[in-house]
Amino acid sequence: MGRIGISCLFPASWHFSISPVGCPRILNTNLRQIIVISILAAAVSLLYFSVVIIRNKYGRLSRDKKFQRYLARVTDVEATDTNNPNVNYGIVVDCGSSGSRVFVYCWPRHNGNPHDLLDIRQMRDKNRKPVVMKIKPGISEFAASPEKVSDYISPLLNFAAEHVPRAKHKETPLYILCTAGMRVLPESQQKAILEDLLTDIPVHFDFLFSDSHAEVISGKQEGVYAWIGINFVLGRFEHIEEDDEAVVEVNIPGSESSEAIIRKRTAGILDMGGVSTQIAYEVPKTVPPSQPGGRRREEEAGLSQIDTFEEVAKNLLAEFNLGCDVHQTEHVYRVYVATFLGFGGNAARQRYEDRIFANTVQKNRLLGKQTGLAPEAPYLDPCLPMDIKDEIQQNGQTLYLRGTGDFDLCRETLQPFMNKTNETQTSLNGVYQPPIHFQNSEFYGFSEFYYCTEDVLRMGGDYSAAKFTKAAKDYCATKWSILRERFDRGLYASHADLHRLKYQCFKSAWMFEVFHRGFSFPVSYKNLKTALQVYDKEVQWTLGAILYRTRFLPLRDIQQEGFRASHAHWRGVSFVYNHYLFSGCFLVVLLSILLYLLRLRRFHQRALRSSSAAVLWLEEGLPSQKGAGPL
Repeated sequence: MGRIGISCLFPASWHFSISPVGCPRILNTNLRQIIVISILAAAVSLLYFSVVIIRNKYGRLSRDKKFQRYLARVTDVEATDTNNPNVNYGIVVDCGSSGSRVFVYCWPRHNGNPHDLLDIRQMRDKNRKPVVMKIKPGISEFAASPEKVSDYISPLLNFAAEHVPRAKHKETPLYILCTAGMRVLPESQQKAILEDLLTDIPVHFDFLFSDSHAEVISGKQEGVYAWIGINFVLGRFEHIEEDDEAVVEVNIPGSESSEAIIRKRTAGILDMGGVSTQIAYEVPKTVPPSQPGGRRREEEAGLSQIDTFEEVAKNLLAEFNLGCDVHQTEHVYRVYVATFLGFGGNAARQRYEDRIFANTVQKNRLLGKQTGLAPEAPYLDPCLPMDIKDEIQQNGQTLYLRGTGDFDLCRETLQPFMNKTNETQTSLNGVYQPPIHFQNSEFYGFSEFYYCTEDVLRMGGDYSAAKFTKAAKDYCATKWSILRERFDRGLYASHADLHRLKYQCFKSAWMFEVFHRGFSFPVSYKNLKTALQVYDKEVQWTLGAILYRTRFLPLRDIQQEGFRASHAHWRGVSFVYNHYLFSGCFLVVLLSILLYLLRLRRFHQRALRSSSAAVLWLEEGLPSQKGAGPL
């Protein structure tokens, strides 16, 4: 009888043998096939469930990691651990027109992933308060005596030095960035002030401070830094990890012929101060090489459309890479930034009053009227609350005003101040504005956008043009005596004063016109959020400045990670890949066993056919072929 012995490199207890003769025929064929199929199914199932379990585990870890990052950013109120040697620091001094402020930032060691940015946050002292200090006046006040600038700024640097651990001073970068006040000074005075800083500060402080760390930044740079800071806090520079996240298709600058990439949609910002208004947003698609309707002017000026576009792009578009690797394009951004002087809330009111005064004086002279020259015959101002009295004084003359509270008429009166042209794709003062995809965009409105909606109207946050218009109309049409009574009862925001109440009607109309007529946002636009803070934190442009200026620092940590990995390769193999390796090896071994069994079965079948033929010949009385000889 034939007997098959199967022996593999398994423990001795696993040795077994099969006797095909002792088994029914059906067991020798179909059962074997069933066993083979069952083993294959078990192997596939094991592999599948291994992959599913691993993916679920690491997907959950990824979500947990994202939640932890979000939670850390939202509840970033703990005191900074100055005893942790892996914490790094950076200092930014904002030298503004009215004063200077120092901000101290900190961040943990970079994770070694070149696709991630530094996790920079504001340093907090032992009392969990942000490490910030402000002094007055502005640095531009020392234009006539630049030798005193270092003494002026020393209190800020001493304050920062007290909070940054002494051992970290030499590796802590210090940036002194000057804004509006310094921009109006002659270049010679700017240079004298900066030279005094660059000469004296390294003598008294050990911070990392080079020639490029002190400069006067442009309004465009300031706008870019503000845009970076807001989007960093919102988490818009992180990787896409959820299916429901808003995304945008982006053509990377300089590689328009390549395939577009998909990444998180960034937020635009609108900031209306007292003097100026600024807009900044990402331009994900390549901007057309000319603005519609501009052909006639270009031909008259003798310029080509391409030349005009290049000039526009140079002045209004900023292209930069936030990543540490200049060859990687996932953090390359193209941002449109435009600043409009004279379009802030207070400056706009001043321009409005100047025009009222000039026009009224001229009409009185031509028509022989006395409008506004006495309290009994005031000029009726639709942009002031009902029945309020006000005055405009110029050149020793006084123009008396009385409010009529007509919001719609106020808006109509303000429209010429937008200085819009007849061409499309232009904004305030006829400045070119790249198209905005209103259906897939999001904007945050700060300063006056927030004050106009929240301080009095109490509707800050998600903006609705219809609701805002109704609330503004009601406010303007309310008598001033009633508004004063509400103010005395504390029904408005705590920081709202009488100046806010008096000019709320005007500023509401101005904000509405700038947003919808100046920047051409449709009245149906639903993705504007007016805010004073983001995640309960006031975000300064200085955060964006240090993010951009320290973008290459992760290279040091990445190189160290690479060095350690090259000396300990197997430590870097992740848990996921270990399981894939195990499953692959298990499958290979299983297939080898199956192939071995099939080969043994083939040999057994040949031996069985030979035995059957011999038995048949014996039954017929014929000799077998092996024993056959000559007759």
